[in-house]
Amino acid sequence: MILLSRRSLLSIAAVVDIALHARPQPVSAKMLAARHDLPPRHLETVLQALVRHGILKGLRGPRGGYELARERRRVTAGDVVRAAMSATGEDDLPPLPHSKLVDQIVGPEVKAAGEAFLARLDGITVEDLCQAAETRQVFGDGALAADFTI
Repeated sequence: MILLSRRSLLSIAAVVDIALHARPQPVSAKMLAARHDLPPRHLETVLQALVRHGILKGLRGPRGGYELARERRRVTAGDVVRAAMSATGEDDLPPLPHSKLVDQIVGPEVKAAGEAFLARLDGITVEDLCQAAETRQVFGDGALAADFTI
């Protein structure tokens, strides 16, 4: 059972893809979408949320695109998921009905489980995921660009 939304999974994949491919030039949303078989507009909201949260840096112009805003060892899967969740618009959902069972029992337990899940994701860095992708040659045999340091 996968506990992450599709958007969160795609966000993590996009950040790892950008970490692997953003050198020497940034990764365009079009190329990123093509590698993941998605329409380019599908990723734009989440990419912009990742920029707002300081995970990605957006570069404008004909050779523009996205690159990591900080070193891949300093970005966790939890950071990416939190940014993706901020882009889902779930804040616009109607409030839950008033229920003592939800308020006192179910809600706190689900909240604690969610916090434990995010804490585990905080232990997984983009560097870890990039190394796994390179080891398994997810994008083929070719050597991918190296990480940058600030």
